[in-house]
Amino acid sequence: MDPEVEEQVERLLSGQGSEVTGCDVGLEQSKPATLRKTVTYIVCAVIFNEKEVLMVQEAKQDCYKQWYLPAGRVEVGESLEEALRREVKEEAGFDCEPITLLLIQEQGPQWIRFIFLANVTGGSLKGLPAADKESLQASWWDRQPVLPLRGRDILRLIDCGLKYRRDPCHPFTLPVDLSCRHVVQRLVLVFMGPEKQIWVLLIKVFTKIYIYTTHAVTWAANMVVQDAMPLAYRDHDVNTLGAFSLQHNGRQHGKTDGVCFNTLVALVPDHVRRNEDGEKVERVGAGRPPPVENPRYVWHRVQKPTLREKLLEKSKNTSILPIHSLY
Repeated sequence: MDPEVEEQVERLLSGQGSEVTGCDVGLEQSKPATLRKTVTYIVCAVIFNEKEVLMVQEAKQDCYKQWYLPAGRVEVGESLEEALRREVKEEAGFDCEPITLLLIQEQGPQWIRFIFLANVTGGSLKGLPAADKESLQASWWDRQPVLPLRGRDILRLIDCGLKYRRDPCHPFTLPVDLSCRHVVQRLVLVFMGPEKQIWVLLIKVFTKIYIYTTHAVTWAANMVVQDAMPLAYRDHDVNTLGAFSLQHNGRQHGKTDGVCFNTLVALVPDHVRRNEDGEKVERVGAGRPPPVENPRYVWHRVQKPTLREKLLEKSKNTSILPIHSLY
């Protein structure tokens, strides 16, 4: 593999980003990301003291007096971390510092929620005398008394935060301050063979794969595999494992409102293969990646031992930031 490509992949594996300079697939299907018009980003904070989680009581009419995690929409001109600090201050009264992203949830590129684990660094708990349109009050909750919740989806997020505190499943991951105009993925699509052999799919000339996201995150990788090797597509699972990092800036409205997800995708042969009559047939050649049918693409075998080990570790342990589609 080209040493320059290996260096770029290693940077992504270490949680760094890389400037988005172009697009290989899907540009004609995508509009620039513009906050409040074409995209909505939500930030959500999971904050613990020793045994309790921080909750806020809603002031909005449609969920009045119900409880939820501190959360809200990113405003024009904000980075994701700035939005998180503002929402926690407005709704709970505390200053906070993000530790890591725990999870990303999306309903296509139009609605994406970024869930952060964070620490309190100052301020004081918001009480009823300070009630306003942002929230009525905040409280620490040990999950024992039943609270009227705005949505039970946060219970999973709280569990995710507790598990991460006990045993971090991925390195601390915070947004990389790099601008992007669209919601886009940079795919590291790998095929793992026997004896720690591993291949990465590339597009010729550009030696990269960028794809603009117009559907769920998992759709992007499937689109690339169908484009590169349509005959092999039905015989393989395309597993989007998560993100090494994400890139966002947000300071120039309509120009840097996009997000780039640097994602790891594994192409895995189906365990069962059948012929046209539905009969099981023996799989052959599973030790190597399926042949590329589109001349734009090429498989490159990873040569650097340390890079192979890192890719294998990330692929098997999925020790990267999870992205969940809510479709």
